[in-house]
Amino acid sequence: MDSSISPFLRPIHQALFAKVFHWVNLVSLLLMMTSGIQIYNANPVFGGRDGLQIPPIFALGGWLAGGRHWHFAAMWLFALNLLFYGVYIAITRRWKHRFVSGKDVKALQVSNNQKRKNYAWHRLAYTAIIPILLLAVFSGAGMYKPAQFYWIVDCFGDWQALRIVHFSTVPIVIMFAVVHSLLGLKVGGSRLQESMFW
Repeated sequence: MDSSISPFLRPIHQALFAKVFHWVNLVSLLLMMTSGIQIYNANPVFGGRDGLQIPPIFALGGWLAGGRHWHFAAMWLFALNLLFYGVYIAITRRWKHRFVSGKDVKALQVSNNQKRKNYAWHRLAYTAIIPILLLAVFSGAGMYKPAQFYWIVDCFGDWQALRIVHFSTVPIVIMFAVVHSLLGLKVGGSRLQESMFW
């Protein structure tokens, strides 16, 4: 690569698999959130019918069963995408550059290099979201088939606790997406964000 080109003008290339992963994540999460709103609004168990209603314009599915169909179809898409990405980063050993290490923790404590700290924060956020995503899938499976996966419900104590945990993962994932994007901007600017999709 031509060293005379400013680092801010050099193109950033991402692996095709990373681009596909981000697109599938974006679409599946959007489908799950909007269909989840439909489930909440239509299901008396969740309090949507008699309590706070979220405007239907944000809901997908039209009714309770429609929302469930969309939600669980998107769940499989999301879970398989997460599994394939996990296999991909394990085979390519990209996990060494994606997840937090002792060096990152040390950099956050003592480094004066702001860019190095931004990378460390990014890896910390990337690492912290993995158990949250797995928890969302695990608790969602328990809600999907509570009779077959009764042991998942038992892990959380009861149905109500399972429901609260599952719903709690949504704002955490949204917050992660915001933080992930902001840290990406700090580390590589808009070019880095664009490279993840195009």
